[in-house]
Amino acid sequence: MDASDQAPVSQTRHEQMEAIMTAHEAALLQYATRILRNPTAAEDVVQNVFIKLFRGWQEGWQPSDRLRSWLYRVTHNEAVDYIRRESRLQVLHEKQAAGQPEFCPDGIHCTPEEERRQEVLRHVGRLEAAEQQVLLLRLDQGLSYREISAVTGRSEGYVGTLLHHAVKKLSASLKRAGVVRP
Repeated sequence: MDASDQAPVSQTRHEQMEAIMTAHEAALLQYATRILRNPTAAEDVVQNVFIKLFRGWQEGWQPSDRLRSWLYRVTHNEAVDYIRRESRLQVLHEKQAAGQPEFCPDGIHCTPEEERRQEVLRHVGRLEAAEQQVLLLRLDQGLSYREISAVTGRSEGYVGTLLHHAVKKLSASLKRAGVVRP
């Protein structure tokens, strides 16, 4: 397809997309990175989310409150699809089992505070997928129960139950590992 075959896109649509990307990209990247533990893969996932948004955007649509929930839901689904395609979970579990030292993103050894943070994230990674999702959306992204409900498609009550169990499991796991004191 050459440039003459493409339908012209109004400047307004481009401006809307840029505004949406500016407003949500950093938070979506952070969320996807927490799920994937791979900033490069997270960039790919978020890029796919914005491509889907751009392709589905209709003339005359305006961003709404539901857009944020949709973006998080699609980011989560894209991240899960990425994990399945790349067998990412298996690789992560093998590294954890081998006891390889963690490195900070810049390639140098972590500070004690960052090592502790990495240890907590490893324990979060051991939770069930639904528990990981709601815990990261609540603690890392600061979403309310209502917003998490909209992102996950689960009721607010079930979101609360999942969070309660996730925090309880995480706390017990961190205590057993000696990361936190009983």
